[in-house]
Amino acid sequence: MKILLSAYSCEPGRGSEPGVGWNFAREIARHHEVWVLTRTEESQKAIEAELARNPVPNLHFVYFTTPIFGNFWKLGQSGAMQIHYYFWQITAYFVARRLHQEIGFDVVQHVTFVKYSGPSFLSLLPIPFVWGPVGGGESAPKPFWQAFNWKNKVYEILRILVRSIGENDPFTLMTARRSAVVYSTTEDTAVRVKKMGCSHVKILSESGLSQQEIDLLAQVPQPDSSPVRFISMARLLHWKGIHLGLQAFAQAKLPDAEYWIVGDGAEFQRLQNLAASLGIAKEVKFWGRLPRQQTLERLGECHVLVHPSLHDSGGWVCLEAMAAGRPVICLDLGGPAQQVTAETGFKILANNVEQTIADMAAAMVKIAGDAELRVTMGEAGQRLIRQNYTWEAKGQLLSELYAQIVACS
Repeated sequence: MKILLSAYSCEPGRGSEPGVGWNFAREIARHHEVWVLTRTEESQKAIEAELARNPVPNLHFVYFTTPIFGNFWKLGQSGAMQIHYYFWQITAYFVARRLHQEIGFDVVQHVTFVKYSGPSFLSLLPIPFVWGPVGGGESAPKPFWQAFNWKNKVYEILRILVRSIGENDPFTLMTARRSAVVYSTTEDTAVRVKKMGCSHVKILSESGLSQQEIDLLAQVPQPDSSPVRFISMARLLHWKGIHLGLQAFAQAKLPDAEYWIVGDGAEFQRLQNLAASLGIAKEVKFWGRLPRQQTLERLGECHVLVHPSLHDSGGWVCLEAMAAGRPVICLDLGGPAQQVTAETGFKILANNVEQTIADMAAAMVKIAGDAELRVTMGEAGQRLIRQNYTWEAKGQLLSELYAQIVACS
């Protein structure tokens, strides 16, 4: 079939949004002929260099920007990027309509941004439209706001406000209602999309790993049994919940354990101060932001990933940890809750702060004292990743979906 993809963010060798765009495009092109709409400025050189090294005959890119606020996204602010993204979606419709007249696509799919609260005007094309994976419907539970400073609270309020405006945008509602299928990254987002008028909603994580990455992570060695090391790898932002991990680690009072934190961000100093006030400064090591290879080396020296994020749509780091055979302690929220199972880690209920910290501490005590359980959970995580989270599996899944919706259209 001839498939048209919208991937505002798309670049090989990257994670997050660019990685989602690139990997979905490449894997779908293993099954069908694919045209990808993407930005000129962001990724053209990287894409063309990668295709020169590793050609994908069925993969074609159409680069363009929008004449309205064409370079506005270069201001580097999130708001500027979102405005540019909206107008780029409008331009994408006219580019796509012309291409459809020339090529005659069977299916069109919006891939990036992975965002449910903004429209895709490609849903107006007279062919089946697949929206997603889309996310962003998750919110930090209100009891956890008590630990946020005023800036963090303003951030959360503005995030909810902007999301609400997007949900009620008539063009976003049109996108939901015209979708043959919506892929939602989490149950939270699925609920919101259904309220917007789409009944055909499925859960699909936007995160994945290539077989090469899985093989590489499987080679990460298991560390010595002592000391037991916990690790968090994340941007140090309030909603990543690292402050909860530190409080749980302090409450666990493990006699021979360390907690390593890899990442940088606005909460760096505050988290260091928290570790000192909890009396665990000697057991906690802040590595700062590291290159990917050094991050994997640090992961190889640790036993358990702690990822207490309060509203993550994805959770790539959980997939990487499981692929490396590490159990995961996360909150039963968002993307990580979809990825981690009872066999691969601990999903902590997030009803209130005190209960969450206590349950995380109990999980730390249990996993620290049971080396056999760490091995069992690690092996289960590796099986889960190989079976469900390869990009190859996602490409096959979408290929089957296209056949179904075209047959029904």
